[in-house]
Amino acid sequence: MRIFGVDFTCAPRRAKPITVASGVLDKKELFIQEIEKLEDFTAFEAFLRRRGPWIGGFDFPFSLPRELVRDLGWPAKWEELVSHCSGMTRLELRDILDVYRNSRPVGAKYAHRATDYPAGSSSPMKLVNPPVALMFHEGARRIIESGLQVPALMPGDPSRIALEAYPGLLVRKQLGIRGSYKSDTRSEHTSARKQIRKTVLQAMQSGKPLGIRLKTRLEKLLVTDGSGDALDAAICAVQAAWAAGQPNYGLPEDVPEGEGWIVSAGFTGTSSYPLARMQKLASRASSMKRSPKGSPKGEYGQVRKGRPARSRNIIGPKGR
Repeated sequence: MRIFGVDFTCAPRRAKPITVASGVLDKKELFIQEIEKLEDFTAFEAFLRRRGPWIGGFDFPFSLPRELVRDLGWPAKWEELVSHCSGMTRLELRDILDVYRNSRPVGAKYAHRATDYPAGSSSPMKLVNPPVALMFHEGARRIIESGLQVPALMPGDPSRIALEAYPGLLVRKQLGIRGSYKSDTRSEHTSARKQIRKTVLQAMQSGKPLGIRLKTRLEKLLVTDGSGDALDAAICAVQAAWAAGQPNYGLPEDVPEGEGWIVSAGFTGTSSYPLARMQKLASRASSMKRSPKGSPKGEYGQVRKGRPARSRNIIGPKGR
């Protein structure tokens, strides 16, 4: 089975491309064969149209919180919601989200999806650090236009499966690593961050935390890339590979309508919590004190600077 892991950016360019890890899954082993650099959305759209069968893990929020959608009177159905938001410019979306955020009480400025709590992910309405609302704005519509099947959100081509992935879930929640392992600022490419990347890679090579053993000849690239984009793409691929072996791709049966779910959110190493349990935890978390930035207590968002234009390079062995 062909597996892709995609580290996404809302403004791809040569200096900050969309990074794709491409590999093959054989039982519980995932061999990452190459790292691709997609320098504009044209290249990304062509990638989405590649013939299946394949499963891809994409590092951007596929949807918005139901609370936000309800309060703004936006369509609850996912495809209609994405179409509605796609009709806005970035500036218009920013203005609406800014007004909505400012209307909410101090300490609860950001609405979250049910999946964001067990995953430890940022609210999809955030516009900075990271600008995930803009990533949703650019990414979700292209997923729909490509005709992919999106479990829990949209039927489509069953040979091409798109799943929402999140590297921070694997690194922080499942491996328990708290230190920063990446930065888009070259001066912050420290030996300490490099060592953490190496630790994460070694964990995946041993089969932790999802039972998928990562194999690759690209260890040096995954460790030395200070931006962490190559490693994040590989993590997304591991998450997609795990989902490939799970009933319903490891998603809860009763995912909240229109919200979607992050692959392996709630997975403890032996099983996944039922959604009812995770919603109870989410309700409890929402009543807890939040940070000044509005993130749930214990959330670890990564700083990812704004990212504009061109084709793709391939790093690694040729052939697929």
